[in-house]
Amino acid sequence: MEPIPNATVYIVDDDTSVRDALAWLLRSRRLPSETFDSAEAFDALVSRQFEVQSPSCVLLDVRMAGLSGLAMFEKLIAYGLLPTLPVIFLTGHADVPTAVDAVKRGAFDFCEKPFSDNALVDRIEQALGHSGTALAQHSESTSRQARLDDLTDRERAVMRLVVGGLPNKLVADQLDISVRTVEVHRARVFDKMGVKSAVELANLLRNL
Repeated sequence: MEPIPNATVYIVDDDTSVRDALAWLLRSRRLPSETFDSAEAFDALVSRQFEVQSPSCVLLDVRMAGLSGLAMFEKLIAYGLLPTLPVIFLTGHADVPTAVDAVKRGAFDFCEKPFSDNALVDRIEQALGHSGTALAQHSESTSRQARLDDLTDRERAVMRLVVGGLPNKLVADQLDISVRTVEVHRARVFDKMGVKSAVELANLLRNL
């Protein structure tokens, strides 16, 4: 797989040997990483208006002294960082049921220790791809909302009726304006929203 531009893998584990081994493995696969020796240290980063701006994921140990990996996962959910920041749990055999439950709640996957280097890197690359897709979708959604916010009240009124399938004449009658005025507002709505038809506009709004 080609290197993922600006990717970052966050390694959160209180075992120094595990952190170092994972960081070395990722360097050998040209995947940049940042390491944290506790969930509290990682939380200090993500709790301060942290935004995922490039494909990223977290390797999160389930059992750690202090704040557990599962508790950290709950914080990531509360911060709204999933799914742009997928979580792969690193777990011992005894923790597998807990990790499975976390996957059901939105974690990307779990890898049982000792794990296969190749299998782990494959899942990391897939998680980074998932993050990139989520970031692109979030960016598009934000862009659509910004365009919608740019509409005037009259343009919004026209848009609602146009999306509802009304022809210009009926839109004009309902809003008590001329057909020509409807045409002008309709054209502005299409231009601002970046669409060419009422069907395209309806599909765009459905995805907001």
